[in-house]
Amino acid sequence: MADGSVVDKIYHPYVDALEQELEFRAIHQDDQPEAEDNLQLYRFGYGRAFGDSWFGEVYLIGEKSDDTGFKLEAYELEAKWQITEQGEYWADWGLLMELEKESHENIWEFSTGILIEKEWGQWSGTANLVVTQEWGSDIKDEIESSAGLQMRYRLSRWLEPALEFYTGQDTRAIGPALMGNIKTGIRKRLHWETGLIFGIDEDSPNMTLRALIEYEF
Repeated sequence: MADGSVVDKIYHPYVDALEQELEFRAIHQDDQPEAEDNLQLYRFGYGRAFGDSWFGEVYLIGEKSDDTGFKLEAYELEAKWQITEQGEYWADWGLLMELEKESHENIWEFSTGILIEKEWGQWSGTANLVVTQEWGSDIKDEIESSAGLQMRYRLSRWLEPALEFYTGQDTRAIGPALMGNIKTGIRKRLHWETGLIFGIDEDSPNMTLRALIEYEF
């Protein structure tokens, strides 16, 4: 699939009512066995909240590698449900659902993810536990699982260092990340993230660079 990289954005189980956002995500993955060299994935998205508990987003997904030029690879619809109020229980819970369709092949993918977050003072731990089903006439039907874990320290509004771990099919990887927020007006801000994730076994990409920019308004 276009977003086959396990390394990606770590989702948090929160919805800000009335919020809209424009999002750009980029992933650069270097050498990995049985994968294209220097694979690059790009996502361009628009999302908005629906009430206090739901957030929906639509994406265009592009792909580029050493073997192929840039192309529009897939479309995706995404919905996030904030199940519990922040601080209501020992941890905060959410549910993520994604439906993706390849643009040039009959390949579909549906993912369901449990989002869990727990705070300890200035520390915050987040887990994304995802199950994905793939089907279509151009792919063998299969079910895969993956997980993304993040431990983040809120040093300030502008800078939050983190450590991230990812596991899934053909990937075990860990590395540092930085993120922060820049306020641009009333209920407006620029959120940014960047991470450098290193494979820890022979099947994983040697290195994956991820970056994200969101304009929230």
